[in-house]
Amino acid sequence: METRKKLSGSVRKFIARQKAQIRRQFWDVKKQEEMIKEIYNKLSPAKVVK
Repeated sequence: METRKKLSGSVRKFIARQKAQIRRQFWDVKKQEEMIKEIYNKLSPAKVVK
């Protein structure tokens, strides 16, 4: 099982707003999923370069 680092409250709030915007903007479900995955990839703590 993979452990994930938790995102801060402000980042979670930002993601929630972006997801809502994407769902309003794109009617295609596959496109929505792709865009949401891109957001998580950009903001993932695992991607932080030390």
